[in-house]
Amino acid sequence: MEYLSLQEEIIDKRDFRRLQEVEQFLLKQGLRFDKNVEYTIAIYEEDKIIATGSFEDRILKCIAVDDSCRNMGISNKIISELVAEEYRRGNSHLFIYTKPKNYKMFSDMGFYKVAKVMDKVLLLENDPLGIYKFIEKLKKKKLDGRVVSALVMNCNPFTLGHKYLIEKASRESDVVHVFIVWENKSVFPSGIRYELARKGVQHLNNVVFHKGEDYVISSATFPSYFIKKQNEVARLQSLLDIEIFTKYIVPALGITRRYVGKEPFCDVTRTYNNVMKEMLPHSGVEIMEIPRFSTNEEAISASKVRNLIKEKKLSQVKDLVPDTTYRFLCSKEAIPIINKIQNKRDLI
Repeated sequence: MEYLSLQEEIIDKRDFRRLQEVEQFLLKQGLRFDKNVEYTIAIYEEDKIIATGSFEDRILKCIAVDDSCRNMGISNKIISELVAEEYRRGNSHLFIYTKPKNYKMFSDMGFYKVAKVMDKVLLLENDPLGIYKFIEKLKKKKLDGRVVSALVMNCNPFTLGHKYLIEKASRESDVVHVFIVWENKSVFPSGIRYELARKGVQHLNNVVFHKGEDYVISSATFPSYFIKKQNEVARLQSLLDIEIFTKYIVPALGITRRYVGKEPFCDVTRTYNNVMKEMLPHSGVEIMEIPRFSTNEEAISASKVRNLIKEKKLSQVKDLVPDTTYRFLCSKEAIPIINKIQNKRDLI
């Protein structure tokens, strides 16, 4: 096959025929097409698709080459085109989630291993110092203590439940490190979530806040297109996140304990808590699962707050959030967020 005879095409998201071709091609390769992708390219030979690749934000995904076209440099071409488009969009720090068996292919293209879970999931980035730069930032906030605790929170938005959990950890620990999930997949932007959480517990002098950046993984960014058994997705996402936590974050800050809220609602979070209880003790980290803070015998949750906002019952939100969060919700700055919640069918 002549390399120059191949045709490359950017797939228009409105071109359902071409998208279906990509989807069918990926299925033959044992992959699923991720509906959240923003950009897709495909390479054709005589109108037959032989390779494809996509990305969502800074994550490259759904990359596959037909078996008959291996060792032709087509994978390299796909990756190069995706990276070039990412750079054109101003994204230079890129990530790939893939199967560990693909490590050599991606490492030859300038991607470096961050973490791996068995033979199931591998996370790579194109900056050889990416994770280490993140860890150096963490170390600058390290404080000594016998009990050094950690919490990971989304805070979409910050509620009395979040406040209760941090206050409990603060009472029972010498130092508490709070990581705010940093991806902008939530209706409240990351910077606002961070500030609401920080202001909500500013009376506590042993609590340190961190931006989770790219290394505190959530179900919103973890792709499942290469995992055959869908019931494995939540567990593998949890295992990968915990691998990064124990391999890099725990030693950087000397963490000895992790607090989580007991999860009565979400199956994914409940799976994550169970995996933490199983895995963290092997790394010398005690796990503390705390019952949800309740009011009127109902557990407080950020989703409950968002639903009340959606139903235009802002006055009822006052009983579920700290004063700092409520004052923000009543401010002009919150108007675009409230409008988005009230006009959106599905909330994250």
